[in-house]
Amino acid sequence: MATPLTAAALLAALKAEGLTVVEHGGWRTHNRNAKGAWGPVNGVMIHHTVTSGTAATVALCSSGRSDLPGPLCHGVIAKDGTVHLVGNGRANHAGSGDPDVLAAVVAERGTLPAPRRSGADGNTRFYGFECENLGNGKDPWPEAQLNAVTRASAALCRAHGWSAASVIGHKEWTSAKIDPVGFTMASLRARIAARLASGASTGPAGSTGGGASTGAGALEPFPGAAWFRKAPRSAIVTAMGRRLVAVGCSAYRTGPGPQWTEADRAGYARWQRKLGYSGTDADGWPGSASWAALKVPHTS
Repeated sequence: MATPLTAAALLAALKAEGLTVVEHGGWRTHNRNAKGAWGPVNGVMIHHTVTSGTAATVALCSSGRSDLPGPLCHGVIAKDGTVHLVGNGRANHAGSGDPDVLAAVVAERGTLPAPRRSGADGNTRFYGFECENLGNGKDPWPEAQLNAVTRASAALCRAHGWSAASVIGHKEWTSAKIDPVGFTMASLRARIAARLASGASTGPAGSTGGGASTGAGALEPFPGAAWFRKAPRSAIVTAMGRRLVAVGCSAYRTGPGPQWTEADRAGYARWQRKLGYSGTDADGWPGSASWAALKVPHTS
C-alpha cells in the first residue's frame, strides 16, 4: 500500500518518464474525495473510453455524466500519446471489484484470478487512465498511444516502487466490463516491465529508447534505491549533490562530496518536498521518479 502522490509529484513522475502532459484547469483539486476514501493506493487501472475526438473525450472524463459525476479518471491518454490530466484524488473510474483481484495486486503476484464478485472499492485503491478508443476491436491503437500508456503506467510504478503486476485492466477488476479492447493486458504488462528495467527517459514519448539524455548531454541512470542505503562513495553522489545545490535544496555545510552522508539525505528530502512528496515519500532516500526529475549529469 502507498500514500497517493500529490498533484505536483504525479506531474513530475509523468514528465520524468518523457511524456507530453497537458494540465486542464482545476485538475489538482478536482476529485470525489467527499464521497469516499482516496488511498492507500495499490495500482493503476487502464480503460478505454468508447469515444472519439480528444477534446470531447477530455471534456467528458473531466465533467462526467448526469449519472456519473467527474472526474472519470486521473488522466486521458489521447491517440497522439498526450496525457491530459483531469483529476487528482478519488475518481469515478473503477467502481466495485473483486477483493481477490485486489489481494493479488497488493501481493504483486503477476497472475490474477478471474473476477467473480464485488465488494472492493477500486476508486479508493487505483489510479485510472482512460484511453481514447472506441473499444470496438476495430479502432486502432497507434504506437504513440500504446507507448504513452506504457510510460504513464511505468511512471506511477516507479514512483511507488511497484512492478508491472500492479497495472490491471478494468475487465480484470470486474466481469461487468470489457475494457480495454484491442490489446492484451499481458502484452502491456510486458512492455511496462521492459520499460521499468530499461530506466526512465526524458526523451519524447514517441521514442522507444530507455536511455536518459537532454540537450546538455547524458543523464545518470538511477542507481537503485538499495544502492544509496549502502552509504556509497561515488562520483554519482557528488554529481547529485551539485544538482541539489543548483535547485536550492542544499543541506551541506561543506561539500558536496563523493561520500553519501546524512547531509545528502537531508538535501534530497528537501528536493522531494519541493516536488510535492510528503511523509515517508519525502524521507531523503532517492526514488526513480524524483531522481529523473533532478537530472543528475552522467559521470564517466
